[in-house]
Amino acid sequence: MHDHPCHRHREERHARGEFGHFGRHFGGRHGRGGHRGGRVFDHGDLRLVILQLIAEKPRSGYDIIKAIEEKLSGAYSPSPGVVYPTLTMLEEQGFATMSAGEGSKKLYAVTPEGTAFLAANKAAVDAVSARMAELGSAYGDHAAPQILRAMENLKTALRIRLARGPLGEEQLRAVAAALDAAALAVERS
Repeated sequence: MHDHPCHRHREERHARGEFGHFGRHFGGRHGRGGHRGGRVFDHGDLRLVILQLIAEKPRSGYDIIKAIEEKLSGAYSPSPGVVYPTLTMLEEQGFATMSAGEGSKKLYAVTPEGTAFLAANKAAVDAVSARMAELGSAYGDHAAPQILRAMENLKTALRIRLARGPLGEEQLRAVAAALDAAALAVERS
């Protein structure tokens, strides 16, 4: 799915935290709120955030994505293509361990080495936590994170499907009907 060069570039930009609401950059003319830093996460920050989250309690990759999204009030949601490789890297570094959870869920937890790494990098962890809290409060007055996530999921699904090639007449009708039904359901809620 992410083999196309444009998808890889987009994932790299998401990994660096450059995209906010609806794929726009934070800060400057494209962002919202008072944040002017241009990115949510600097190089290595996401690794610290994920490690801190699994230090709080064991979490699945999905739980990590949702926790970050909630902390940032929906302003940014890391993609699975960024979170899971980071978890693998943390395992390889000996900072995290993975165990089986309910069903097919994999839970990640911090190791003693990971706890020591967090302690050694406390200033950086505190700085990124403060930046996340600032962004979260700046975006807190906007749409609920769940709605923003769902909107992004829809846009991504449409982009991926359209990139695979033209739709046939029946497929066009089915996609249009699904979008119309979703719009109607939103209007009625």
